[in-house]
Amino acid sequence: MSFSKNVKEELFQVLPKSRHCTVAELAAIFMLQDADSFKTISEDQLNRKVFTLLKNSRNIGKDVTAITADVFFETKKMLKLTDDCQLAEDIVIQQSCCKRAFIRGAFLAAGSISDPNKGYHFEIVCNTVAQAEMIKRAMNTFEVGAKSVERNGKFVVYLKEGAQIVEILRVMEAAHSVMDLENIRVVKEVRGTINRKVNCETANIGKTVGAAVRQIEQINLIDEKLGLENLPVQLEEIARVRLRYPDTPLKDLGEMLEPPIGKSGVNHRFKKLAAIAEGL
Repeated sequence: MSFSKNVKEELFQVLPKSRHCTVAELAAIFMLQDADSFKTISEDQLNRKVFTLLKNSRNIGKDVTAITADVFFETKKMLKLTDDCQLAEDIVIQQSCCKRAFIRGAFLAAGSISDPNKGYHFEIVCNTVAQAEMIKRAMNTFEVGAKSVERNGKFVVYLKEGAQIVEILRVMEAAHSVMDLENIRVVKEVRGTINRKVNCETANIGKTVGAAVRQIEQINLIDEKLGLENLPVQLEEIARVRLRYPDTPLKDLGEMLEPPIGKSGVNHRFKKLAAIAEGL
């Protein structure tokens, strides 16, 4: 099962604690989905949750499997929906707890989350720009930085960062999904850190090897044209040590000299050898 489906499975089980939050969650679902599909109960999880929310808010009875025209009309009136099931005003989501329920309902009706192992993307697809703006306002009440964009005639409210998605999951009260996503984020962060260190080490090794190859080429040229024995004692010493230990870092080469010198001293001697080789 995908991560998005797992989140929805968890949210289907979350029920608002008060009637006004129940109304807010129902309003979001009816606004983004075809309301006619909820007139008769079915095996669809979203449909079943709608009937549960209606039972909790309108006391339609546990045995009711179909909604009459009168009940449907009164439900739309309760949810402050227009004739075409659009939410006319923000009055049903004025409180913070209602905004949480509203966002949860919107996500269940028209939302999705990409696989966090591959990338971070949360979105809710709306039919109108007014719907998108309403949902974005509700989400940004919790400072998640939601944005919106038009795509193929629809209006999409989205988040693109892992921390933002973790926060919106908290807002929707998907506690288990928050833990799952945080675990994935930690693993990805550790992998990223390891990869960066490995790349850095590889780059450093490449530089060290490249420098050593150039130094050996310069020393061999000097030996061929001039003879190492004709170099000043300090330069001859470092040249012969380098030829003996071609893969050794500068710091370790310096410790092999008598007396030992630091990395900068070794580097200074190799610069002198490079200048001599350049002259030859």
